[in-house]
Amino acid sequence: MTTSPEPQAVAERELCGLVNGLAQQIAVHVRERAATLGLTSAQATALREMTGPMTMRELAERMGCEPSNATFVVDKLEKQGLIERRAHPTDRRAKQLVLTAEGDALRERLLELLVQDSPLAGLTAQQQRALQDLLEQAIIRS
Repeated sequence: MTTSPEPQAVAERELCGLVNGLAQQIAVHVRERAATLGLTSAQATALREMTGPMTMRELAERMGCEPSNATFVVDKLEKQGLIERRAHPTDRRAKQLVLTAEGDALRERLLELLVQDSPLAGLTAQQQRALQDLLEQAIIRS
């Protein structure tokens, strides 16, 4: 007698729904907080991910988008005086993205806003770490 895949399929569907629901809540949260600073969601995501100097490719990877999309976002941030493109210290073909002083200050303000009433705020630091570990395991196995 074979076991039906139905219970596993139902569990996976429910888990996927929860992950999707959380992703949607986070997207709304980022969009609302970004708007208070006059930023788009994509601009806020780029600033959040700018933890130090990086290439466009690195930023695009962190943002989860194509480099051409990241370029569009960076162009806007550069026009606002928030990001600069500089010569890469070890690769003369590449440019390095660096936050300006204004960009760094805005990033700090954004990070403060993003942790306020975050969809993850109901979880303890330990629960957040456990969730992160589980999601990383699931992503790595894909």
